[in-house]
Amino acid sequence: MLRQTIACLLLSASIASAGYAVGGISTQQDVMAAPHLSINGIPHSTRAHWMRRANAALADLGGSPCPFAAFGSAVVNHTDKADGGLGELVCIGANANGRTGNPTLHGEMAAIANCTAVLTDPEGRYRLNASEALDAFSRLSLYTNAESCPMCASAIRWAGFKEYIYGTSIDTLVQRGWGQIRIASLDVFRQSFDLPSQTRLIGGVLTNETDPKEKIVSS
Repeated sequence: MLRQTIACLLLSASIASAGYAVGGISTQQDVMAAPHLSINGIPHSTRAHWMRRANAALADLGGSPCPFAAFGSAVVNHTDKADGGLGELVCIGANANGRTGNPTLHGEMAAIANCTAVLTDPEGRYRLNASEALDAFSRLSLYTNAESCPMCASAIRWAGFKEYIYGTSIDTLVQRGWGQIRIASLDVFRQSFDLPSQTRLIGGVLTNETDPKEKIVSS
């Protein structure tokens, strides 16, 4: 009995030091890539182009390039080498809390909803059924000008995007006075190992353009 107890303790210590793994995927996996590198054959210049497009979604959908909640997203198909090899824009999204009264309609959530509508439009370009639309997300990349809250990061993982690319970090938003749920996207991704797909995470892209310029001051 003592021998079994010691063996169990040794096994527990081994798992704790290595990181819990299921199906060969560890919770300690490093899923984050450096923003300046060429990832999946896509150079930083292309990443910067689409991050600027995520910023532009604010004016396209909200009527102002600098609304109060300036969080925009763009969903891109990089397997389509249209537009000089940059890829194809599938849809955009922008935070619509103030316009709709829906507190969950962050830029990423809006983009996912918009993409679903675009992909399944019976008179649109793609005309996919529900099953095909769900599968299509695994070939798409979501760009957002600020790191996703845990709700949106979880939605990105449930959707099964191929890539998720953000600009400004949650830490920077907090420093600028934005209230945030302080759970990093990397932590959400590390705990999503049960999901059937993996999503590449690339953070800190074009922060010189996405970081808020002024701190919010409470009245």
